[in-house]
Formats: sequence, structure tokens, C-alpha cells
Amino acid sequence: MRLAGVWIALFCLLGCEEPPVVKAPPETPAPAVSKQAPASLNRHDQRKIVVFGDSLTSGFGIGHNEAYPADLQALIDAAGYPYEVINAGVSGDTSAAGARRFDWVLEDRDVAAFVLALGGNDGLRGLPPSEMKKNLGTIIDGVEAQGIPVLLAGLGSDETADDRYIRNLLAVYAQLAEERDVTFMPNLLENVAGVASLNQSDGKHPNAAGARIVAENVWKYLKPMLQ
Repeated sequence: MRLAGVWIALFCLLGCEEPPVVKAPPETPAPAVSKQAPASLNRHDQRKIVVFGDSLTSGFGIGHNEAYPADLQALIDAAGYPYEVINAGVSGDTSAAGARRFDWVLEDRDVAAFVLALGGNDGLRGLPPSEMKKNLGTIIDGVEAQGIPVLLAGLGSDETADDRYIRNLLAVYAQLAEERDVTFMPNLLENVAGVASLNQSDGKHPNAAGARIVAENVWKYLKPMLQ
């Protein structure tokens, strides 16, 4: 497996709806939503939204406070929804690692929704798509068994991939969404992957501006689940 090629395809080519061309940022980007919670807010009493992922979720290179779950919290607060976002991202996690830890992440928490955003590291390591599907299915089944709805985040369309391995890997998300009947977000990194100004110098992880767009991507699918 040509891992370098897989990395580029997963985090550049497949993050775009067209060939990987660096796009200019909008001339007047939307202002960031304030992350300052009201002083009177008691997070302890709020139901939780668990965002379960890898370095893209944990905020590799920018920290938890700038990662997209923090921006998602700001969007939720601005909309007046009474939920606390839990950043359960661990850098380097594969789907197998996620399947081993999801249950204790949920333990003793009143969880209203679970955002599942794993699989990129499976691709980078050349792990079998069939194993990724099994692991993600285990997580979905375990979360839903507790009565918690799942939002499954993919990494782009398999139709745009030239490499058969990557096509098979990306196809897993849509297959699982249909088989498990969960809410499906086809591309976590839509309008971010492949855009130099929205990523860190490694070209793989969103910067703070990119994280805000990822949060908006997630919110578009999560909001109807909370209503």
C-alpha cells in the first residue's frame, strides 16, 4: 500500500468535490461565533453531545479550544440549545481503538447525540476496509443500544477516488449509514480539505479557521437531530 498516496488522496483529493485545486478563502468570511458561555450557565446539568474521533476532532496542532467541537459548542450556545459538547477525539485513533473505548466515554453521561468521525487513520495505515466497517458498526450498535442517535461522518465520495483501496474505504460510510439507518454526513472536511489557507502547514489538519467550517458542516446535520 502506497501510504503517502493514500494520505494525499484522503486529505486532499477526496476532501474536494473537484480535483485538488487550492481555493481562495471568501473575501468576507463569516465572523466567528463567540465561545464565551453565559456566566450563569451550568454545564453539569446539560445533556451531552459526544464528538468521537481522531486528531481532526481532538484539535491536533491547535488545541481543544480551537478544535471544531469547541466551535460546535459555540454554535449550539448561539442557537439557544441546552447541550454540552464533549470532545472525545484522540490523535492517532483507528476504528479499532475507537471500538475499544467508546463505552467508557458514554459511561455515567446523559448523552443526547453521538458524532462518529473515525476512519482516516485506518486509511493511512492501509488497514482493511472490511475491518473498519466491522469496528464502526460495533460502535454504532453499542451507542444505539443505549438509545443514543448517531451522526456518522464520512471523508468524501468514493466516486471521486482513483485508487480502488480508497474507493472501498470511503464506500464503507454510506454502506453503514444505510444498513444501520443513521444520520449520514458524507464529508466531514467539505470545503476545508485541499484548501491551503484553512489547513495547518502539514496540509492535513484544519487550522482554527478551517475548524470553524468543519463545525458548521457538522451543525448542519446535527441540528435536525436535536429538534
